[in-house]
Amino acid sequence: MTALDETRAAPGELRVPPGPPRSATFRLLRQLAGDRLTLMSTAAATYGDAVKVGIGPKTLYFFNHPDTAKHVLADNAANYEKGIGYQEAKRALGDGLLTSAGELWRKQRRTIQPVFQNKRITGQAGVVAAEAERLIGRLRGHVGGAPVDVLGELTGFTLGVLGTTLLDADLGEFDSIGHSFEAVQDQAMFEMESMGLVPQWLPLPKQRRFRRARRDLDRIVAKLVFDRLAEPRPDGDDVLTRLIQSTSAEADPKVARRRMRDELITLLLAGHETTASTIGWTLHLIDEHPEVGERLRAEAFEVLGDRAPTHEDMVKLPYTAMVLHEAMRLFPPVWILTRRALDEDVVGGYRVPAGADVMVCPYTLHRHPSFWDRPDAFDPDRFDPAKPADRPRYAYLPFGAGPRFCVGSHLGLMEATFVLAMISRELRLTKVPGYEVVAEPMLSLRVRGSLPMTVRAT
Repeated sequence: MTALDETRAAPGELRVPPGPPRSATFRLLRQLAGDRLTLMSTAAATYGDAVKVGIGPKTLYFFNHPDTAKHVLADNAANYEKGIGYQEAKRALGDGLLTSAGELWRKQRRTIQPVFQNKRITGQAGVVAAEAERLIGRLRGHVGGAPVDVLGELTGFTLGVLGTTLLDADLGEFDSIGHSFEAVQDQAMFEMESMGLVPQWLPLPKQRRFRRARRDLDRIVAKLVFDRLAEPRPDGDDVLTRLIQSTSAEADPKVARRRMRDELITLLLAGHETTASTIGWTLHLIDEHPEVGERLRAEAFEVLGDRAPTHEDMVKLPYTAMVLHEAMRLFPPVWILTRRALDEDVVGGYRVPAGADVMVCPYTLHRHPSFWDRPDAFDPDRFDPAKPADRPRYAYLPFGAGPRFCVGSHLGLMEATFVLAMISRELRLTKVPGYEVVAEPMLSLRVRGSLPMTVRAT
């Protein structure tokens, strides 16, 4: 019986998704290690909207339709916990908001959620604009000079916003954060690719780098907590203050320290990388489509003039929002959402056994030809609010969906909108000729390596 034969079922029986035969394991492992985006895209194009993939000791169920995404991520979310990739990330991130499950996750969400309430984030718009102006100032210093790594500058910007708005702390002294998280993600992907079969104690260069990075992140978190305890903010509403108050109720000091550490490390990662990557991808796409850059520039001058943006300007910059959403469609910040089924389920008419690994891939869902015209083309006008969207709600999932929808999406969109408008108004960023921009699907979908660009004044 072939994999495709398995989809045939008697009336009333549940089907088994088609997929590659077990003999393809080694080819799939190579793709998993070297070209994950092609692996997912090829699976969807070859087998359809439901695919069963056997790789090594694991059997994966890949669903690529808005209806099945809605079922797994929202309608029956209680039956699914975080899966492949996130389990490996726990070695560095611990049980933070990104990787935890059950009652612990709900407790963490209740602690963190108030910091991200719209009213509070709206009040931080001036801080975000000030950090964006500092970014523009740094980029102005490179006008007419050698190329600058825009990703590095964007990371500095998002860390500045994170420290000021969420932690009430200066992260400027911790310039190793970006490199440490890169090592953490490399290790998480390595463990996923190797199916956990490589002993963690082996002194491989990648694993030694990971251990150094984990020690560095522990040091940074310990310093942040030490400084805040030395200068407490009794009436503060930032994450550090709320975590100190929340963990003080723990009976076991070790549990309190572990909770504090896990939450802060998770926040440091999730609070800066996805936004920096989104802005980086957007600048790359604008460079390839100069007509988009001209429309952005015209809108920024018309709405902002020479002043700094405010939160009220978010709705006054519709084309800027359209460009950002189209960039996130092509390069979603979270490119894959992995889950593990707690109990047996039926998804799109297919049986999913208890314990199965289930995947929803925004990268392929955002390029599904049934829901997106010219799916590989960069076309911001498809998000024009004046045009009715004829696609299902769950065809577009840049921030996930359901109970685990990204808690920081409002802040991230404000950061990206302000920076994109201010850069478009004042500067032109152009990629170095011949430099190939390559997508690197890690815990987030980032540009591999760096993004060197030359800077010119408008």
